[in-house]
Amino acid sequence: MAIEVRNIHKAFGNFVALDNVSLNFPAGELTALLGPSGCGKTTLLRIIAGLERPDRGQVLLDGADASDRHVRERQVGFVFQHYALFKHMSVFENIAFGLRVKPRSVRPSEAQIKTKVMQLLELVQLDWLADRFPPQLSGGQRQRIALARALAVEPRVLLLDEPFGALDAKVRKELRRWLRRLHDELQVTSIFVTHDQEEALEVADQIVVMNKGVVEQIGAPDAVYNHPASPFVYGFLGNVNLFHGRVHEGVLDAGGIRFDAPDHAGAQDAAGVGFVRPHDIEIDRYAPGAEGIIVQLRHAHAIGPLAQLDLEREDNGEMIEAVMSNERFTQLKLTDGETLVVRPKRLQVFVNNEAP
Repeated sequence: MAIEVRNIHKAFGNFVALDNVSLNFPAGELTALLGPSGCGKTTLLRIIAGLERPDRGQVLLDGADASDRHVRERQVGFVFQHYALFKHMSVFENIAFGLRVKPRSVRPSEAQIKTKVMQLLELVQLDWLADRFPPQLSGGQRQRIALARALAVEPRVLLLDEPFGALDAKVRKELRRWLRRLHDELQVTSIFVTHDQEEALEVADQIVVMNKGVVEQIGAPDAVYNHPASPFVYGFLGNVNLFHGRVHEGVLDAGGIRFDAPDHAGAQDAAGVGFVRPHDIEIDRYAPGAEGIIVQLRHAHAIGPLAQLDLEREDNGEMIEAVMSNERFTQLKLTDGETLVVRPKRLQVFVNNEAP
C-alpha cells in the first residue's frame, strides 16, 4: 500500500508538532522517520495510524483519503517501543489476540488461528516460546513477539515507533538486521521512527530527516549521508568539523585558510561554513612550507579498527576531530603534542541563511 500525507499540520497548544508536512511513502518500501526528540516524527506516525487527528491535512492510503477512517479500518499494524504485550497472556495468546477480536463474519476458525500463529512464530524464529509469558522473555524476544502480533492481522502498513530504543546496543544491532531481512521477505510498506542515525542508514530504503515539525530532507540513505541538504542534516548524521568564514566567488576563506566552494560561484562576501566529516581529514607530519592547517595532536583514542584524533588548530585554538585507520596511526607513530598538518579531502559549504 502506498501512503501519502498532504499538508499535515498539528499543534498541541502553542507547540507546533507538524508544520504543513507533505510526504510520499512508496509501496513495499521501508522508510525511516529520523530526527531528534520533539521533531514531530512520532506524531506523524500516529496520524498515519489513525491514533491522532491532524488539525489540517490529509492521509491517503493507495490514493484514497483515509483521514476520517477509524484506526481499525486502516489495516495498520503498530509496534511500540515498550512492546505493549499482555503480561497475563502467553506468547501464543498475545499473537492470536488480534485475530480473535475480529468481527465474527471475518474471524478465522480456531484451527486457522493456531496455524497462523505458529507460522508467525516460525517467521520471527521463536516458535519454541509459544507457551511462555512476556515477563519470562528477554527484551529482544518481546519485541519480536510484538512484531509477530502486529503482523497477525495481515496489515497493509506496518508502523514501528522506536522499536529497538529500549534495548541494549548489541541486541539492537542484531534486531535491525533481522527486521531488514524480514521486510525483504514480506514486502509490507513499513515506516519506523528512530533518533538513531546508524539504525536509519543501515535499515531503511528511504530516510526522512525531520526537525522542528518540518522535513529537512528525504532520500536514499547514501544520498542523504553524502549530499546533506542543510547544515542540520549534515550535523545530525554523524560528527562534523565546522570551518567558519566568508564565501566569495566560489572560495571559502576561513581565517586565512582557503577552500574551493564551486557551488557558490556567485556568492559575494557572504557568511559561510565549511562542513567536513572526521574521516575526510587528511593528516601528515608538519614540515616547513607544508600546505594545510597546522595543528597539534592533543589526544588520540586508538582502540579497535579506527583511531580518533583530537587536534588543536595553531592559528585560532579551535578543535578538529579526525579519524584514520588504526593501522595508519600505528605506522605514523604519532604522539600527543606533536605538530601535524591537516587538509580536508572533501568539504561542503553552506552560505548565508543556510549556515548556522
